[in-house]
Amino acid sequence: MSPRDTLARLRRGEAPGPKRLSDFAEGLAEGSVSDAQAGAFAMGICHTPLTPAGRAALTRAMRDGGEVLEWDLPGPVIDKHSTGGVGDCVSLVLAPALAACGAYVPMISGRGLGHTGGTLDKLSAIPGLRVEMQTDELQDVVRRVGCAIVGATADIAPADRRLYAVRDVTGTVESLDLIVASILSKKLAEGIEALVLDVKTGSGAFMADPEAARALAAALVETGQANGVMTSAILTDMSQPAATAAGNALEVIAAMEALTEPRARRSLRLVTLARALGGEALALAGMVADADEGSARIEMALTSGAAAEVFGRMIAAQGGPTDFPERWRDRLPAAPVVAELRADRPGVMARIDARALGEIVVDLGGGRRREDDRIDPTVGLSHLAQLGAVITEGQPLARVHAADGEAAAEAAERVAHAMEMESGAVTPPQLVQETLR
Repeated sequence: MSPRDTLARLRRGEAPGPKRLSDFAEGLAEGSVSDAQAGAFAMGICHTPLTPAGRAALTRAMRDGGEVLEWDLPGPVIDKHSTGGVGDCVSLVLAPALAACGAYVPMISGRGLGHTGGTLDKLSAIPGLRVEMQTDELQDVVRRVGCAIVGATADIAPADRRLYAVRDVTGTVESLDLIVASILSKKLAEGIEALVLDVKTGSGAFMADPEAARALAAALVETGQANGVMTSAILTDMSQPAATAAGNALEVIAAMEALTEPRARRSLRLVTLARALGGEALALAGMVADADEGSARIEMALTSGAAAEVFGRMIAAQGGPTDFPERWRDRLPAAPVVAELRADRPGVMARIDARALGEIVVDLGGGRRREDDRIDPTVGLSHLAQLGAVITEGQPLARVHAADGEAAAEAAERVAHAMEMESGAVTPPQLVQETLR
């Protein structure tokens, strides 16, 4: 059907039907739809939202416009997706933990943009590791190791690649319909059987408003199910970083502590998220009776060292060091300057502007303002104080890792402004808030 006719219907306020949406997505993928038409389509969807059936059809067409992976494995193929935040290195812990439980995880991830970090940037802090692989390489690693974390090839959801670039410059990024189609077209192209979504809300989240986050979670679940994939979403808190660090190499350290260190040294928030998301994923795939049993399986994979062993094999298979689980402290790069921010008075940590912390990491050189910006993997924040923590005068609130002393001092001052203390007791927001099935 003619793209021009579809756009005319959108202009009149008529939501396109499944056939029109499918044809438009096909045109995006093959190039017969122009950039101008793609921009008009994105703006039209913002003004005339799709029906649930239309959203499912657009997602399916965007998935099918490129390569869809096929698998022949002795266990279920599953994945997890996060809507993004600060200090969110859960994927580095969860993918090998799921694989250690007998699942297969072909995790296609992205790079950071704006204040949110990207999983591929974190992995790229590991010397030698490759995150760009062709499909046959990805499938070989998943088959041999149980998991791989890589970027999408040009053949995965090409319609989304074109539409996303247009959305970014036309002010249409926040359309719920287009967000759902963008996320799920890439994830469903992995050929997965089950998907758990981590939808974040709070100061550091892409959607800070709880109601908007819940609406997104519900639409993602409905659309995933409509396309034949068992899908759940968990609403989680992002009013403080997911781990006690933010920055690429520093988040790899946090993940390795969760995989290799005793319970006392692990980030509680990070492990709690991994257990909740992993338990739900195992239950969706029918590997356990319920999410609680799945959560216990994830914990066992972490404490037994099985997840760390899988992670090490994945790192080696993707070109990284062969002894990473044993020598990760020696293998990761470090910033030349580390400055400590200390409390100038006693109190209780009451508020943290997680988005501001993410912006500080970007300005230190640990993130991108533009897609072609280069990243310094060593910079960022670590040893971050948590909400509800009782702070004494002179106690460390954070460590700033920077390229030079001037950048460290400026960042430390901004971190101080991003944290607020009170004199009375503070109850932090619940980390795992709701599961939508």
